[in-house]
Amino acid sequence: MNAAGMTKAALLVGTTEVERFRLLVEAVTDYAIYMLDTNGIVTSWNAGAERIKGYKASEILGRSFANFYEEADRKAGIPQRVLAIATRDGKFQAEGWRVRKDGSRFWAFVIIDAIYDNGELIGFAKITRDLTERREAEEELRRSEELFRRLVEGVTDYAIYMLDPDGIVSNWNAGAQRIKGYGPDEIVGQHFSIFYTDDDRSRGEPARSLAIAEREGRFEAEAWRQRKDGSRFWANVVIDAIRDPSGKLVGFAKITRDITERREVQLALERTREALAHSQKIEAIGKLTGGVAHDFNNLLTVVLGSLDLLRRYLPNDDPRVTRLLDNALQGAQRGATLTQRMLAFARRQELDLRPVDLVELTRGMRDLLQRSLGPQIAIETRFPLPLDYVMADPHQLETALLNLAINARDAMPAGGILTIAARNEATVADAPLRPGRYVRLTLRDTGEGMDAETLTRATEPFFTTKGTGKGTGLGLSMVHGMVEQLGGQLILHSKPGEGTTAELWLPAVEQAAATEPSEAGIRTIAQSRALTILAVDDDALVLANTRAMLEDLGHTVVVAYSGEQALERLERTPTVDLVITDHAMPKMTGSDLAKTIMARRPGMPIILATGYAELPPAAESSVPRLSKPFRQDALAEAVANAVRTSREASP
Repeated sequence: MNAAGMTKAALLVGTTEVERFRLLVEAVTDYAIYMLDTNGIVTSWNAGAERIKGYKASEILGRSFANFYEEADRKAGIPQRVLAIATRDGKFQAEGWRVRKDGSRFWAFVIIDAIYDNGELIGFAKITRDLTERREAEEELRRSEELFRRLVEGVTDYAIYMLDPDGIVSNWNAGAQRIKGYGPDEIVGQHFSIFYTDDDRSRGEPARSLAIAEREGRFEAEAWRQRKDGSRFWANVVIDAIRDPSGKLVGFAKITRDITERREVQLALERTREALAHSQKIEAIGKLTGGVAHDFNNLLTVVLGSLDLLRRYLPNDDPRVTRLLDNALQGAQRGATLTQRMLAFARRQELDLRPVDLVELTRGMRDLLQRSLGPQIAIETRFPLPLDYVMADPHQLETALLNLAINARDAMPAGGILTIAARNEATVADAPLRPGRYVRLTLRDTGEGMDAETLTRATEPFFTTKGTGKGTGLGLSMVHGMVEQLGGQLILHSKPGEGTTAELWLPAVEQAAATEPSEAGIRTIAQSRALTILAVDDDALVLANTRAMLEDLGHTVVVAYSGEQALERLERTPTVDLVITDHAMPKMTGSDLAKTIMARRPGMPIILATGYAELPPAAESSVPRLSKPFRQDALAEAVANAVRTSREASP
């Protein structure tokens, strides 16, 4: 092939490549690709330009590309400025709003390249892409992020903020400022360990929490945290690790909530539950203790009565027999004292209530207390002049004070001071005690004190920290039961090394006029004549013992083992002068029996023998009682008093 043929072939090949490029450009539909002359007049148009901008080639060729701009941009000379930049820099690139043929807008990504031929500008190549959907997605994301940011910043119940990987605070919301007290300018850039207590920082808690969050992705805990002013609050804390798409740790999201009030409510609920459980436990123990004491009183009634009779029947010229009988009587009496303490704890002891002057009662006990405490312990008393009287059983109150004093003595082996004080108090509706006037009697020692566990169990029956044989564990429980039976409360305060304070809150009453006991009330009343007595008890041993003691006193005794049987005996024995009945019997109690007898035989003397204080109010006011265990002299006096009272009441 000659030179002319080769040149013609090359032109054909070149023409083919140009044509292919043109066909390629015109076939592109995702991009608007077209040419402009130096004045911005459209000189070519592809399918993508038609699809994106809406113009056909015949509609736009020969027209200025400024038609694609918004009117405001045209008036501002933006099209001319764009071409000037492309001319100067060789290229212009930007994103902005453009206008389609129908007037609708779209967000366009635009590239304009200056085209030169031998250094002379001959036009511009322009590529436009419709990014409206992407921009809308980005805008939606931006709006969502802005909304989330405002939401987080506006939350006031939670402290929500970010930490960098080292624990430095990087942002701060309104809730964080409200809960922790720091403004953003005070805390951003600071390490988050500033919120921890000194103890937590010394144990490395901040670093540990971040390490757990980094390792496990999340850390959650409840603990004390510290505000700017140094005050503490109970916080629920959540720390989440934040990672980029590659998994690299970029920081932590931290949420803190102040749940101090919720914790206090939970603790109060737990204390209430514990108090209820303790109350139920004490109530159950009280019922058991009262029942055991009642049965034990029946046995002691038999033992004491039988020993009294033996002492009368056996010759007293043998000192060994006398000594053995005395020992047996003392042992039985100690058992009776123990049952009284058990009944006091169970709030079922007999109480002789009357107005009591605590100042006089304490003054009268001072010598006894000092002898019981010993010379190493000093007694100090602090009583105000205007001190109300209290409604109490003076003998039981003396026993309670003596028990507390002995406990104080045992807590001060090296000596110390026992301070006895009192003051008038008043309670309101939300107090543990019912509203009213009280006298708070306080015994405070300077002894060893008790730890929290011992203090919690101090009033439990049979609980003692003393050695074997040195305490029954019923002293404080007796005081507790007696005070509650009076309608008051025993409160103990103690810490190891700080001594113990016992507070007896006793109901206050108006001062009563002093009365002198009558001669009949203080002397032993002898029975003037023999009586026919109906004795009733479901315990055969007690009944046999009561019968023996009454017959030894010269009375004729008819026995019955139940209330129903007693009514039958009463019908068949019209000569009965007096009825003595146990109270705690099945089916028909002694109180029920007394009501029936009083309805059938008005004026019949009746005595209720019981180890309990739980009698109906009617029986309590109208029927005399004989407390178990009783000895023969107490039985004789009860019979004589019942007959005398019945005679005085007769018209």
